[in-house]
Amino acid sequence: MNFHFMVSTKSLSITVALSMLLLMPVAGVAASKYSVDNPPKVPFKYAQGKKIFNNLCSKCHGEWGNGTTQGPPLMHGFYKPSHHGDPAFYRAALKGVQAHHWRFGNMPPVPGATRKDVDTLLPFVRWLQRENGIY
Repeated sequence: MNFHFMVSTKSLSITVALSMLLLMPVAGVAASKYSVDNPPKVPFKYAQGKKIFNNLCSKCHGEWGNGTTQGPPLMHGFYKPSHHGDPAFYRAALKGVQAHHWRFGNMPPVPGATRKDVDTLLPFVRWLQRENGIY
């Protein structure tokens, strides 16, 4: 009977480990409530921010902030306001930042991005993070 218990425990451990691996983000792509196939209804007040985000950020961070093979997911706890506050987004977009959470390399300044662009897109990003339960 002890042998059966040990096998069950081992099987359970393997199952849990495999489940965790399957749930982990792949290549920086975060699990998100939304995707290209399941887009949210963006409130009108964030529509312009979504448009600017698509133009300036989505190539690397994904259309819904889920990340790509070129950049990390913004729908991750690293980017909630208590860890990366709004000034971090301005700094990243306008001046670039050194890599410190992910292995995508340093983020260069976003070509053509202005403070006004970040003023407009950041509320959209924060709304999307709230929608995804990031904070």
